[in-house]
This record gives sequence, C-alpha cells and structure tokens, in this order.
Amino acid sequence: MADKSIYVDVILPLALPGTFTYRIPNELASDISVGVRVLVPFGKRKLYSALVYNIHSNQPSGYMVKDVIQLIDDSPIVLKSQIKLWGWISTYYMCTLGEVMKAALPSGLKMESDTIVTAGEVDGFDLTDEEVTLLHLLEQKKKLTIQQLAQKSGLKNTMKVIKSMLERNLLYVNEEVESGFKPKTETFIRLSEEYSNEEKLCQLIDSLNRAPAQQRVILAIAAQNTKTENFTPAPISRKALLNKVGVSASVLKSLIDKGIVIQEYEAVSRLDEDKSADALKQPFQLEDFQVKALDEINEKFFEKDVVLLHGVTSSGKTEIYIHLINDAIKKGKQVLYLLPEIALTTQIITRLRKVFGNRVGVYHSKFSDNERVEVYLNMLSDDKSYDVILGVRSSIFLPFRNLGLIIVDEEHENTFKQYNPAPRYHARDLSVVLAQMLGAKVLLGTATPSVESYYNAKIDKYGIVKITERYSGLQLPNTLVVDTRDARKRKKMKSHFSETLLNAIEDALSRKEQVILFQNRRGYSPFVECDDCGWVPHCEHCDVTLTYHKYTNQLTCHYCGYAIEQPNACLACGSANLKPKGFGTEKVEDELQIFFPDAVIERIDLDSTRSRAAYEKVITGFELGKIDILVGTQMVTKGLDFDRVSLVGILNADNMLNFPDFRASERSFQLMTQVSGRAGRKEKQGFVIIQTSQPDNPVIEHVVKQNTNSFLEWQLTERNQFRYPPFYRLIRITLKHKDRNRLYDGANALTVTLRHVLGENVLGPEPPLIPRIQNQYILELLVKLKRDKNIVRIKEFIGRSILMMKQNKETASINISIDVDPY
Repeated sequence: MADKSIYVDVILPLALPGTFTYRIPNELASDISVGVRVLVPFGKRKLYSALVYNIHSNQPSGYMVKDVIQLIDDSPIVLKSQIKLWGWISTYYMCTLGEVMKAALPSGLKMESDTIVTAGEVDGFDLTDEEVTLLHLLEQKKKLTIQQLAQKSGLKNTMKVIKSMLERNLLYVNEEVESGFKPKTETFIRLSEEYSNEEKLCQLIDSLNRAPAQQRVILAIAAQNTKTENFTPAPISRKALLNKVGVSASVLKSLIDKGIVIQEYEAVSRLDEDKSADALKQPFQLEDFQVKALDEINEKFFEKDVVLLHGVTSSGKTEIYIHLINDAIKKGKQVLYLLPEIALTTQIITRLRKVFGNRVGVYHSKFSDNERVEVYLNMLSDDKSYDVILGVRSSIFLPFRNLGLIIVDEEHENTFKQYNPAPRYHARDLSVVLAQMLGAKVLLGTATPSVESYYNAKIDKYGIVKITERYSGLQLPNTLVVDTRDARKRKKMKSHFSETLLNAIEDALSRKEQVILFQNRRGYSPFVECDDCGWVPHCEHCDVTLTYHKYTNQLTCHYCGYAIEQPNACLACGSANLKPKGFGTEKVEDELQIFFPDAVIERIDLDSTRSRAAYEKVITGFELGKIDILVGTQMVTKGLDFDRVSLVGILNADNMLNFPDFRASERSFQLMTQVSGRAGRKEKQGFVIIQTSQPDNPVIEHVVKQNTNSFLEWQLTERNQFRYPPFYRLIRITLKHKDRNRLYDGANALTVTLRHVLGENVLGPEPPLIPRIQNQYILELLVKLKRDKNIVRIKEFIGRSILMMKQNKETASINISIDVDPY
C-alpha cells in the first residue's frame, strides 16, 4: 500500500548541515505551510522549534522518520523571500541554514526545551551528602533545570549524582518548552453586561450610597466619553481608573467580587510610539546642489540597481535620504535604512519621525528581545507594518513584503561585517543581493567610500553621484598635524596632549564652543608595567595584556572578560613601582578634568554606554550644549551632527596606522576623515588637530589634503600589486583547540589537502595577532583567489576537505570556522 503521509523538511537552529525530515500527523496536515514553526524532537531528549522549509510526500529511506509534535504558528512567520535569502547566505558564506536561522530570527521566536528535574520518593534510601544537597534545593524550588541545579549546588560532578538518583527513581526528568516571547498586557476594567442600559446603571449608582468609594469608581467608568455599540462605557485602564478616582485596589476588588465590574487583559505594545504621529509631513526643502544630487540618483536608478552617493561630510546626505524615502512611501514601497552603529539611531530616528511619524520602526540589539519580536511581528502584520525600518545589520533579516529601497549609510564601516558567530555576512553586500531578489534599489552613502564600492563604481557596475559642497556653503575644516616626537623633544607635550591642542581647546571653550576628542582605545591604559623588572600582567586565558580600568580599579581582558583587582605590588619582584602605560578614553577624560576643571566632560565608549539610555543621555546632553568636551572611541566618528562643535582632536593616529592589516590605511583614512567632519558643521569653519609621530605618512597627507579620490586610487594600485580585494577573493579558515600540538597537526594536514588542488593560493597556517583566546590556541589559513576562478567549486572542495577532517578521530575535536570575505 502506498504511503500517503505528508513530510516536511525543517531547519533546526543548530550548526548542523542540511535540513531534517519529519512526518506530519494527519490532524495537522491541513494547517501546515512553508514558513511556520513546528515543535519537533531531536536527539535523545531535546525538543526544538523548527521552521518548515519544504513540504512533500517523499518518504525518506534508511531511517525511521519521527513525527512533528505540534504546530506552533497559524500562519508563516518567515516569508518565502526570506528563506530564499537564507539559502544564498548559507551557500555563499559557507555556513548551515540553522546558523542563518539563529541569526535571522529574534530569540523570542526560537524555542528549545529545558530538562526539568523534580524530586521522587526518598523514604528507605541511604542518601549521600551530594544527594541531600540536590533534594534540599528541589524542596525549596520544586523543579529546576539541570543547569540550575549545577549552579546552585556548587557540586563538581552534578551529572554523575543526578544519573545515580535517576536510576533509583529519587529524581524524575521531563522536557518543558517555553516561548521566549511573552506579550505585554495591560489590565482594563469594564461594567458587567447587566448594567448595559442607563436605567440599570442609575439604580446601581443609587444602591452604592453607603459605599462612596465604590460609587466613585462606577461614576468614573460611566463618565467616559467613549462608548461601545450598546451605549455602555468602554473599558478603562485599571491603572488610569485608580489614579483618577484615588481609591485603593481593595475597593475595586470588592466590585469585581460582586460581579459589578469585570477585569480583562489586553495585549499592548512595548514600543515607544506617538499615537498621533501617523501623518506624513513635508521634508525640509533641499538646497540647489542637493536637488541636483537627488535628480542624478533617480536618473542613475533607471540604469543601475546600486548607486554610490559620495558626498563630503556635512553635505546633507541625510536630507537627500529623507526625500528618497518620501518618494518610495508615496509609491507604496517599504524602505530599509541601515546604519553601522546602534549609537547613530538616537539622532536619526528623531529626524525621521519628524517627517514619517509612526511609519518608522527601529530594530537593533539594544532593544529587549520582546521589543524586537514585536517589531518583527508588526512587519508581518497587514495593519501594523512599517514603511521605514531603521536598524543595524541584523535588520536585513526582517520580513519585508514590498521593499523598494535600501539605504546603507556610512557604507564603508566595518561594523556592517558580522565576525562571530556564523553566518559571517556583510550587511552592505547582502543588501545588494536582497534588493536583486526583491526588485529594489540600493543607495550606498558615505563621505569616504570603501575601496570595493569605489572600484565597482569605477568599472561601471554601480552608478555614482558626487557631492563636493557642504550644506549652507560651509567650508571643510582646517587640519593641522602635530608631530608628537618633535613636541616631546621641545617639552611641548603635557601628558598625552600637545601644547597646540590644549591651547585650541582653551580657545574653543572660551568662545562657548564644543570639542570632540578621539582616541581609538577604551579603558584607562592598555597595560600596567613594573618600572623595576618590566613585568606586565597578562590574561590567564588569552595571550593579551590586561587593560587597566581606573573606574573599577580592575585589570580586564577585553577578549574573555577575565578581571582581577589592580595589584598593589609587582607579582614578579614585589616592587610597588607599577605604572599604567599608554592611554585610553578613560585616562583622557581623567586628565582633561585636571587641565580644564570648569569644563563638563563626558566619555562615550563601550564601557560608558552599555545601555540605550546611557548613550542617549550623553548624546542629548552634548546636543543641548550641556557638555563641553566629548571624549570617545570610533563611536564619535560616525554620522553624528552637532551644531556647536568647532574643534576635533585626534590624540594618537599611530594606533590606527600601525595595525597589521591590509585595510589599516583605508580604515585610518576613513576614521580620521569622518571624525574631522564633525567639526564646523554649522555657520563656522572647523579646526582639526591630528597628533602623530608619523606626520609624513601618506595616509596623514591624504587626510590633510582631503583628497579622497587620490587616496582610493593609491589604495587600488597597492591592492592589485599585493593581490588583495577587490582584485582577489579571500577566504579565511580559522582553527582552534586547547591542545597546541593537535591543532598544529590538524592545520598542517588541512593545508596539505588544500594545496594539492589550490597550490600557492593557500597561505599559512600562521597564528593570528592574538594566538590564544579563552584557552584556545588559534591558527589561520588564508585562501587567495583571482576573481575569474570558479569560486563555487572551490568552496565545495574546501567544505569537503573540512568535513573529512571532522570525520577523522584525531582532528574531529578541532573547532573550524570559515569566513568568506573576512574584511
């Protein structure tokens, strides 16, 4: 008899290749569709929410197919266009569909079972101390997960004890699945149906003469202007009712107990939205040169799907974006506005909402997971979807139904690249692919184009529009380079500040102007050193020095989080002569307070702005002129717009210039040019001071001359000469293991296999700049390939070679990750 069962291929949120097939029970068959979540068993115990990828009637052979346990969704939560994009990402970036799914969906939409432990009957058993400890914990909490038991008990081998107790039925385990997303609810109060007419309501009010507090509650409900269809008062928020009447909750409870009023729960949004802000407003009028640029962009979009907008800093690119968004919305299209940093959303969202109101949705990781789920589900809804999504790289995975335009602001930024975990995608490149799939257009905006985008425009793959004027006729800032080596010889350096910079800060403050100081290193100092013996504290788990943070008085590893108290004496020789060396943003802030005691100084870096509120407080304070000097890492370089900034100081350009990476020159130029652009943005030409010991460095010279095209042409010549992108493709293979010898053996074996086919295109294995992180030794292989090579077949070969390595007992435990386009 032929099998008439329906089967589904599903994606599990795991780093396992391929899809997995399950059978659909008959009672669920009519409701199943691609893009819904189902609950499935996997492994010995675990239950997972999986996504339906394909539906068919082909019975798999060679193994027993398990049944889907439950259908989670009534309708798809992932569109077919999203699944198509996931497939492209999985193939191009050499990762699994499960890894893409894990990155694409907010955590609240992914479910995994927890193994719950409960106590059984213990009478008649002799118990060990460890068993008594576990049972005592379960008496207090009734049920705990295995992980919770291990943490709370503090036992060394919890699993061994649990296993022994399971065998004697002293404990029981079962799997429980909870949804990560819980809708926010608000309590509403309404009158019972019994009092739906005016006569009954009046009788009720009269009967409560001896209970004046209860009477006031009923009168407050009845006094509402909003009525339902049968003329009874509409429900009112419980919180608003109690505040309005000024009675205790017990008064309301007595009315509920009598059945006079009914308490109901309604799902409400967590998102901060202005209910009155739905209407489109007219954008600001553009200046003539902006109108010309806008017309050119629209002309280019007739010929090209991607246009590069190369406009100098403060040329009003954001206003051009707003006009393009306005045009797209009028055509009934959605717009994705990508930013490189969460930090930038604070200013941009204000500007967008002035024009587009609640049509703008915001999506980034500083939102709680429940808030991200709400935005995601709103995008799927017909009546709540947004016309504009403002977000960082993860917003590329949202379910767009009618996408017409993608704007990638500051397209050169390396923060658009996802490094860990997989998929290691680049949001700018993915935007181009997504736009091609959905028939949308892409605008790449920047004052300092990436070498790759500039090259694509040069070979006519992208259209290009240039803006050379600043808004309101402002001039580009004057740039002065201070040679710190010469200044130290002449005794014109005070700590890390040149005399020139200190005088310029003083002048700016005297004119009630603001200053931005850029130092691309957080913390107080990069390391602490004993002046007597040269001992430097290192991380126990990584091959890096510990960074000193004065605020917490701790030495911290920025790679694994390991931290120790700042020692009072050298742990090698016992000397008390320990000195912080180098400087980070925390030290700059500290020393500025000595030089300018009356100035209000704030710091903006990863340590000081971990929460959304903390960042917004600093930015708003600086915007309102409450802060005189803003010290920051590269967070201050990207697209911020402040009226009163007249001076920008780059404290140590050498940090960027000397970094061992083929993109060091490009990134140094971009950072210095971008931070310089924060100066003199309103009514007055700004001033930039760059402190460096290499004033003759070609990058510095290009920054001073403000000649971006010349710099990019120089970089293209070097890249071609030394076989780097955009002329060559790069694939980095990273291998990690706790056993150094096993790692080297495995890496050498993989290198031999790859070189057998790819020859000299395989470089390494070599340890990276930091050869050990979190007790794992690291080696890297770099595959360099000409653009004309068959990249698909080469990736397949690399994938097979790594799979063979994973199937070998000697090398199976080596962790291997692949990064396609690792820049």
